[in-house]
Amino acid sequence: MKAVLAAESLSVSWQPGERVLREIYFSLFPGELVGVIGASGCGKSTFCLALAGIIPRHLPGQVEGKILLAGQDIAQLNRAEIAGALGIVFQDPETQLFLTRVKSEIAFGPENLCLPQREIAARVHRVAVELGCQHLLAANPNALSGGQQQLVALASVLALEPKVLILDEVTSQLDPDTTQRILALIQDLRRRQVAVLMVAHDLSQLAAADRVLLLRDGALDAVGELEIQDLSKIYRGGPR
Repeated sequence: MKAVLAAESLSVSWQPGERVLREIYFSLFPGELVGVIGASGCGKSTFCLALAGIIPRHLPGQVEGKILLAGQDIAQLNRAEIAGALGIVFQDPETQLFLTRVKSEIAFGPENLCLPQREIAARVHRVAVELGCQHLLAANPNALSGGQQQLVALASVLALEPKVLILDEVTSQLDPDTTQRILALIQDLRRRQVAVLMVAHDLSQLAAADRVLLLRDGALDAVGELEIQDLSKIYRGGPR
């Protein structure tokens, strides 16, 4: 099976000569759920941003190595090509919401792909039902709670039907019931062969992961079952 997302010798620096990530090799396959853990400030969000092509395309930073999306160098793809294949949801949903109606927010991505209106409407309805936010479609995202905003941000990404989904601590503002809804949705996405990379602090949310990787000192290491059960071992040394 061919990886749908891969990094080859990936290094990322925000400042010249100060590497946050160092020569990382990574692969993600269709239907796979891979968890990423690590102490605060270790570079987990940087890793997500680089994999999504946001660094250096939209945020200043230096990327060395290669990132392959469906076998293509992400640096050679345009924004629409990336958005149609890969979606990313951040910890802070306000960074992804900018329209005045939830329905418009969810429809925005498909509209920019120039899909037929009937298809756009069907996608908006489907993802709203899946996430349990159909009652919010007429609301202003700015008037919603942080948890509700997160659902809208996720819905707006899922409406694009990406083959790769990157979740950067998306459950941090969600209540337990909504978190369980998201985890169940992830399992459904995997059955549809969507590949999911999930950054989380709560390791119980990664119980169904195929692999869990620890980011530490700029490198990724596979985490064994015993380490997952021992948080003090995983996070030894404190934040970096």
